[in-house]
Amino acid sequence: MGTEARIEELRALREEALHAGTQRAVARQHEAGKLTARERIEVLLDKDSFNEIDQFVRHQSSGFGIEDKKPLGDAVVTGHGTIDGRPVFLFAEDFTVFGGSLGEVVADKICKILDLALNTGTPVIGLKDSGGARIQEGVSSLDGYGRIFERNVRASGVIPQISVIMGPCAGGAVYSPALTDFVFQVDQTSHMFITGPDVIKTVTGEEVTMEELGGAFTHASKSGVTHFVYPNGSETLEAVRYLMSFLPQNNMEMAPYYASGDRADRYDDHLDALIPDAPTQPYDMKTVISTVLDNEEFFEVSEHWAKNIVIGFGRLDGHTVGVVANQPAVLAGTLDIEASEKAARFVRFCDAFNIPLLTFVDVPGFLPGVGQEHGGIIRHGAKLLYAYCEATVPRLTVITRKAYGGAYLVMNARGVRADLVFAWPSAEIAVMGAQGAVNIIHRRELGEADDPEGRRVELIADYERRFNNPYVAAELGLVDEVIEPRETRFKLIRALEVLRNKRETMPPKKHGNGPL
Repeated sequence: MGTEARIEELRALREEALHAGTQRAVARQHEAGKLTARERIEVLLDKDSFNEIDQFVRHQSSGFGIEDKKPLGDAVVTGHGTIDGRPVFLFAEDFTVFGGSLGEVVADKICKILDLALNTGTPVIGLKDSGGARIQEGVSSLDGYGRIFERNVRASGVIPQISVIMGPCAGGAVYSPALTDFVFQVDQTSHMFITGPDVIKTVTGEEVTMEELGGAFTHASKSGVTHFVYPNGSETLEAVRYLMSFLPQNNMEMAPYYASGDRADRYDDHLDALIPDAPTQPYDMKTVISTVLDNEEFFEVSEHWAKNIVIGFGRLDGHTVGVVANQPAVLAGTLDIEASEKAARFVRFCDAFNIPLLTFVDVPGFLPGVGQEHGGIIRHGAKLLYAYCEATVPRLTVITRKAYGGAYLVMNARGVRADLVFAWPSAEIAVMGAQGAVNIIHRRELGEADDPEGRRVELIADYERRFNNPYVAAELGLVDEVIEPRETRFKLIRALEVLRNKRETMPPKKHGNGPL
């Protein structure tokens, strides 16, 4: 065979691999409102940047008639490309081939990509659309999942890992996304669950739909497994590209810098009037966050879960920051089990990838209740405390209003080694609210008073005058600077400039033992 014939053979094989799924299977994919694996890659990556790996892999299994069908590339497309010119590795499960099921060679291909990503310090993105383990291959397909999980854990905190659920993801397959840093889901067309509706009905008698059990909004609002939800595949993949703009390539690098065009010395007068006069009146902390960040651009994470705390990414003077903020508009901004877990994992992600942390505080305490206590609020609240104490990235705190009790400490206080703490004049930093404090401190006096209610009002007013301000904490050095709200952006940018070269290390150890 001559050279020209060999090249023609290569081209023919490439063409065959590009159409591994039948036309009928592709049509069914489109009818379900889903893109094919290769169409998804085209949307996700920069134009013409995809380089495929293992295009000619075929499975070597036999039995149940599977030996009669050996499509090139099998049920996953793997390779590398760029997003905004920055390299990424990726794998895209192909539902048009064996329903995207995971067999031994599919696992081999994914593991090769994960190994290459880890060894080169490159982010990895998995596009999930699979019927699960390939039953015809038996336990070797389960072993394939295990090999993938181990690599997810090995790469955790070293390279960003993103999972995009674009179709079914069930059984053992769900653990890989859960081990990665961020999970995206497409509304209505993607589902995640350990056991499906039929099994649940058989075992427990409960009847539930696929969407109710494992749909995008279920996991985004109830379980917290999913961080982002979008209405279709294209918008989801565009959002993945946007997320990547905030992240570094690996744990040894910094996130990319983007000149914002927004003035560093911008003052925002409307912030001066944002805090209501009534201490129990809510306001939207997202107004503070977006006002302070470059071009009012804030990419919120886990928007639909544990809404009493807000987390997400933005930029200050072109540099990525991770934001954690109490939300007084939901549950008065109290911390509960879900809010603590949500914020703790985000803090640990930012610390792992050299992203400075910006914390806005308005927290009256932990959410009271038997359910919270029996559900382990002590243990779960300690997760956020542990995450902040462990973080060595620059840590800035702005106390806008309430900062009471243990919740004050958990929200990155000076005592847990915050680098710089700012407070607005409206800040109230105390062990507890005035009424509770007066009832404890003056219990005997109030019991003996002729007019206990009148005396209580006087004592509460005196306590508020003495403690419901930031100056006691400032006198003790627990607040570094009391600032006007309109100055917040300028002060934070200056603080980040001076902290950019911060170097702090934890004591040598294999790893800590946090309150999981």
